[in-house]
Amino acid sequence: MSYGEQIALRGHADLKEVASAASTELRSAVEDQFLERLRRGEVAAFERLVAERSSDVYALLYRLTSDAEESRDLTQETFLRAFQSISRFRGDADLKTWIYRIAINQARNRWRWWKRRRRDLTVSLDDNRGPSEQPLSASLRNEDAPDPEQETLAREREGQLRGALLGLRSAYREAVILRDVEGFSYEEIATTLEISIGTVKSRLSRGRLELRRKLEGSL
Repeated sequence: MSYGEQIALRGHADLKEVASAASTELRSAVEDQFLERLRRGEVAAFERLVAERSSDVYALLYRLTSDAEESRDLTQETFLRAFQSISRFRGDADLKTWIYRIAINQARNRWRWWKRRRRDLTVSLDDNRGPSEQPLSASLRNEDAPDPEQETLAREREGQLRGALLGLRSAYREAVILRDVEGFSYEEIATTLEISIGTVKSRLSRGRLELRRKLEGSL
């Protein structure tokens, strides 16, 4: 490669870095503008937030509660609380993490509400082993089922995993879902749950171990 070609390649790489930095700055500016609109209480901005995030929030709450109706109700409560408190959002965490924190707090409050009224929650923890050390999301996927019989087995396995998750202590369930299903980093989980990274790792380790114990030995 000639000296001139080397210079040209370096110049191309520099241009890519500049373009990437400019794109990041533009996204940051757009996000800041959107957040400011939310803080001002603009209905259109809030409607956009709901449209973009409601399905993710519902999915998180369904994994926490395993109850579709409860999850829909809690999703509405989550965005109502977000709308009421967005003016106090300082931006220490990103918006998704902040909303997930609200959703998890709503789920905790609802769970305590039911416990006070002594509602019995029954969970099926029948046979079929669960995941070992692999992320739970890998076990929940149903991408490779080639025929109806395997699709049925995959659905049964997913139901058993959901049941086992619901059987975990809430602190463990939250950590496992955020890490292995939602793909959050340790730092994001710590921010969302307002705990230390060390506590995050401890809850993940214990939660995964308990999950395996609930599902082991069936195959």
